[in-house]
Amino acid sequence: MFFRKPFKPDKKEIKAEVWRKCDSCGETLHIAQLEKNLWVCPKCSFHFRIPAKKYIEYIFEKESFVELFNEIESDDPLNFPDYKKKLKKAKEKTGLKEACITGKGKIDKFTVCAFISDFSFIGGSMGSAYGEKFYRICEHAVSEKLPLISITSSGGGARMQEGILSLMQLVKTNLGVKLLEENKIPYITVLCDPTMGGVMASFAALGDISLAEKGALLGFAGPRVIEQTIRQKLPEGFQRAEFQLEHGMIDEVIDRRELKKKLIKILNILWD
Repeated sequence: MFFRKPFKPDKKEIKAEVWRKCDSCGETLHIAQLEKNLWVCPKCSFHFRIPAKKYIEYIFEKESFVELFNEIESDDPLNFPDYKKKLKKAKEKTGLKEACITGKGKIDKFTVCAFISDFSFIGGSMGSAYGEKFYRICEHAVSEKLPLISITSSGGGARMQEGILSLMQLVKTNLGVKLLEENKIPYITVLCDPTMGGVMASFAALGDISLAEKGALLGFAGPRVIEQTIRQKLPEGFQRAEFQLEHGMIDEVIDRRELKKKLIKILNILWD
């Protein structure tokens, strides 16, 4: 079972930005080594969280990815306290306008559409702009007759600062998936750590093929909330990708280093 703890550089480390300790096994790893290994621990295969732009770099052919609907960004419809400041900080931190990137590019010989969420932007939470971008990329996939690949990472699902407008995105994203289904467009999901709340309760759980990275936490409410609610001890590894595979919730647990090859294999079967 994987446990995530805030990273604290060892006092003996001269430059913290050069080294990183594995959150699972505690091994001290060089950043360059981790980058080469796609941010997977070479000792225990723990998968570090990575930003959306890294998935684009790792999966798509060089310079083939074209971002779409980048003009869509979150606003503050409810004048929620400090929400504008939070959005501004997230935009500066990530270089994104929203907690997701939408676009299209080439994976091997296949041109595909993509929706990739970014946990670094307010926990990958789903606001009105997030849901709109997902629906727009579904429409684009249908109009261009291209498969859609969704890569998700969200800690809390719907963004509370937007109230009901955020919750409505569960319906909108489901309608996007329905649009793909009606037009026989393949929809492949890659669930990363964590994919929780409203994101998992809507479009993330509806893939024709559902893959999950090793150790990813997947579900609606988190294990601690469930334990406190039912007052029972949960099984070891509850809601982790391996547990979900064993109980039929996903199709395969994958290593990030094999993700591109796996997607190419699936596309060859579904779309060749």
